[in-house]
Amino acid sequence: MKIDAHHHLWDLEKVNYPWLMAKGERRFFGDPSKIQRNYLWREFSNDAMNHGFQGSVHIQVGANDPLEEAKWVDTINRQTKCWPIAQVAFADLTDKNLEQYLDELLKLKTVKGIRQIIGRAPEEDSLSNINKLLTNPKFLKGLNIICERKLTFDLQLIPELMELISPILKKVPNLDIVLCHAGSPYNRTKFGLEDWSDRLKDLSNQNNIFCKLSGLGMFDHNWTKNTITPIVQTVLNQFGAERVMFGSNFPVDSITSSYKELMSAYEEIFKNYTAEDQARIFGLTAKQFYSIN
Repeated sequence: MKIDAHHHLWDLEKVNYPWLMAKGERRFFGDPSKIQRNYLWREFSNDAMNHGFQGSVHIQVGANDPLEEAKWVDTINRQTKCWPIAQVAFADLTDKNLEQYLDELLKLKTVKGIRQIIGRAPEEDSLSNINKLLTNPKFLKGLNIICERKLTFDLQLIPELMELISPILKKVPNLDIVLCHAGSPYNRTKFGLEDWSDRLKDLSNQNNIFCKLSGLGMFDHNWTKNTITPIVQTVLNQFGAERVMFGSNFPVDSITSSYKELMSAYEEIFKNYTAEDQARIFGLTAKQFYSIN
């Protein structure tokens, strides 16, 4: 089964996304005006099915009411019986009511994991101060709580934070963690990629941490197959195919490419990999990680 392990959907009439609808702002991932519209199941599935995908993982995407978003995604899954959708919902791991909130989320069969973003991009992080999660002792407690509930954790951060979070994650060795967007290698210079690769080892050396090849267009709006190949190769060398999964990050990455262009690049990169490794990257790893039936 081929699985797109990282995508979003949104119906702007049913769920409110303040960040998405902000006017006149340019974000690190590009001009959001291009995606300030409904992005629904039919559009996504048409693209994904054309490339052989048969299931997917929906990732929370900054809804004003994250529980409302999770419930909406769950209704979509009930309408797509031939296409299993797992979802990673938002939770504030430092919230005093975390356990009660998780109990509500777990009433939804599609919820398999949690994401709370720790870092997006240096400039935006300096304004939002979301990095402060790493110094909050409640964060580690929250990680233990989601582990007890057999949920996974989608980890999104920038390379500079990898060394800081590594000792925290070592305290939850039984929690399955996946690094979003290959750890956001935003500096695409030779020095930047070498620095990212060195920092990545703090996480890849922990066997319970996996990695997504997703969102690589967010920091290079003119990317090509050749420019992302070194990133892909580094991830595969450090994690191995058994801990790597592909995700389109659509519709965010539709700002920089079509789904077809994205898949063509990855298929070209992986054409000399074994069929077994390709099966893991494009489905099996995600299927096992998120317990997709």
